[in-house]
Amino acid sequence: MANFAFYNFIFYEKTGCSGNAKQKELLKNHNISFTVKSLLDEKWTFESLNEFFKGLEVKDMFNPFAPQIKDEKINILNIKKDEAINLMIKEPILIKRPLLDINGIKLCGFNLEQINKLLNVNIDTNKKLNTCSSSDTCTNV
Repeated sequence: MANFAFYNFIFYEKTGCSGNAKQKELLKNHNISFTVKSLLDEKWTFESLNEFFKGLEVKDMFNPFAPQIKDEKINILNIKKDEAINLMIKEPILIKRPLLDINGIKLCGFNLEQINKLLNVNIDTNKKLNTCSSSDTCTNV
């Protein structure tokens, strides 16, 4: 079980996202406390957003269900990392979610193996909770 006294956990979500709701529910069911912030309302800077993408390929930084990605208006295979981050600052709906900040360690996406390690918990890693639900519509609203 997680020790609440020793961690600070911020969960950046898209409000109303059913996938994020399922992820938060799983965390709550394991007695993990966290603060929720809106990914879309956060005032991102290049530096603050870049921290979540260390070690990731550009394609792994994007929300594949964002309208601009689904409609192929943005080709994520032909974009440089700096350009991608600047686009995401302007249009946060493009960011793969959730973004997690656990004791200053920044993660992009809901990676249960990393969460287990950082919080010293044992959540079943076979759960498939790192994608949008097909019923979700990714919009800025």
